[in-house]
Amino acid sequence: MGILLIGASGLAREVLGAGLEDVTGVLDDDPAAHLAHCGGVVVRGGLDEAVRRPQDQLLICIGPGRARRDVVRRLADAGVGPERFATFVAPSARIGRGVAIGRGSILLDGVVVTADARVGAHVVVMPHGTITHDDTLADHVTLAAGVSLGGGVAVGEAAYIGMNASVHPGVSIGHDATVGMGAAVLRDVPDGETWVGVPARPLRSAVRAMPARVDPTLSTSIREVFA
Repeated sequence: MGILLIGASGLAREVLGAGLEDVTGVLDDDPAAHLAHCGGVVVRGGLDEAVRRPQDQLLICIGPGRARRDVVRRLADAGVGPERFATFVAPSARIGRGVAIGRGSILLDGVVVTADARVGAHVVVMPHGTITHDDTLADHVTLAAGVSLGGGVAVGEAAYIGMNASVHPGVSIGHDATVGMGAAVLRDVPDGETWVGVPARPLRSAVRAMPARVDPTLSTSIREVFA
């Protein structure tokens, strides 16, 4: 029995580089990737191979949480249960007492989870993320590299928190919400909204608040990206 990585991605290569062992192959629905290599491991075929190889565990290495959620649902429809999913915690990560980590989750190098935190299923925490006491991360959350969560933070399903962002203790991040890189979140972020800046505020409000000296072309590009 081995582990099949789902997604011939940069995340798959990071997981391999962080020391995951017993990987027997990679699965990806892109035919162009088939029989190629990802991090030195052969891409054996599409997602349907997960059903045909019940002896192997699965680890979804797809960056966006919503995409991971879609893959889990697709596999469930094909009869793949939660017991098939592996969990990977890098050897250099530090996990404190009373911490629970759900199936399918990935915690990469230098991640610290202190005490009594709850990490859901299929969560991805990129290198050097910090999850402190009593934090709760729902399923399919993604924390980019260097994210810091204060104590008692709640992060909703499939939310994304960008690189080096920080969240004040006790704050809630809604499901499917996005926090921009480098943001400092001091109050609750509603479901589905995108917040940016220091202190963080809704994206459109942040764009309106830009000083006049900011290049108007930059302002337009931000609106286009997040519209």
